[in-house]
Amino acid sequence: MDIGKVLISADEIDEKLTEMGAAITRDYEGKDLLLIGILKGAFVVMADLARHIDLPVEFDFMAISSYGSATKSSGVVRILKDLDQEIADRHVLIVEDIVDTGLTLHYLLKNLQVRKPASLELAALLIKDGVERPPLEVRYEGFHIPPKFVVGYGLDLDGKFRNLPYVAEVEGAD
Repeated sequence: MDIGKVLISADEIDEKLTEMGAAITRDYEGKDLLLIGILKGAFVVMADLARHIDLPVEFDFMAISSYGSATKSSGVVRILKDLDQEIADRHVLIVEDIVDTGLTLHYLLKNLQVRKPASLELAALLIKDGVERPPLEVRYEGFHIPPKFVVGYGLDLDGKFRNLPYVAEVEGAD
């Protein structure tokens, strides 16, 4: 499999994260905000997004798997690393690299909601269109992309290509 066409450039990503960060800054002004990154992919998005949020924020991470080494979700969700902090009465913003089938996020939101956060919202850099998924409300959206397998900007293929500063299609992966 080879990297194909660049879908979203580094400059376009930076511009979108600037917009998302400004909206988050407005919406959470005066609130205690905890960003939760979903490892491994979201660490790149979360680091750059956080630099565009003009508020003191805290970070925590979860590792959740529904892919293994496949290019399509297995539908079986496993928590590999849970949060280090309690989220009760906290304003929580989950940061994701991509919303694909939504099965993992649907499970995660249900899991975190029972922990009684003051608010629980979702930010995602990419939303894959043309994919059937449970209803999910993404409060802070980046880009809508076609139903292709993509890499770059935190997204990987067998652990590689996360470091690309753009998002590109993978040829022969669908």
